[in-house]
Amino acid sequence: MIDMGVLGETQTRQELAHLLHTAVERSGRNRCEIAREADIHKDALRRTLIGERSPSVGEALRILASSGMPPHAHMLLFLGAGGDQATRWLQTDIARFFEELICELPAALERVLGNQVHDVKPRWAKGTAHRVARLLADHIDELERKDALLGDIFATTVGGRHD
Repeated sequence: MIDMGVLGETQTRQELAHLLHTAVERSGRNRCEIAREADIHKDALRRTLIGERSPSVGEALRILASSGMPPHAHMLLFLGAGGDQATRWLQTDIARFFEELICELPAALERVLGNQVHDVKPRWAKGTAHRVARLLADHIDELERKDALLGDIFATTVGGRHD
């Protein structure tokens, strides 16, 4: 059951303002540039960043994009995992990975599952998420092993010949 208290307008506006403010600050760009690129009046941006004004979804996405952040990833993280998680992942490779993942996942599910896409049960989501994370961890471990092996091979090769 969803806790309706965490969906309150004031709390949601403040958490989104914090995410957007942090994104703008970390971008290294001045607010006027971001406002211009995001097509938002500079005063509306200022009021959004301090939580006095709620941005539209489009405005929030444009502010994130103008700040150099993966906009869809951060909005989905904000909606699904909360503002703290979205803020922690600002300017990280995992956020860019998540952006690509969420953009590709619906089409991949339809392509791979075909007609079975309608048989998927919501209760499987948590286990699937853990399985995907484990698969990714195994993939990273395998790549690190291959890099180490290639490094060893490269280190033993001198002038194109093996010692």
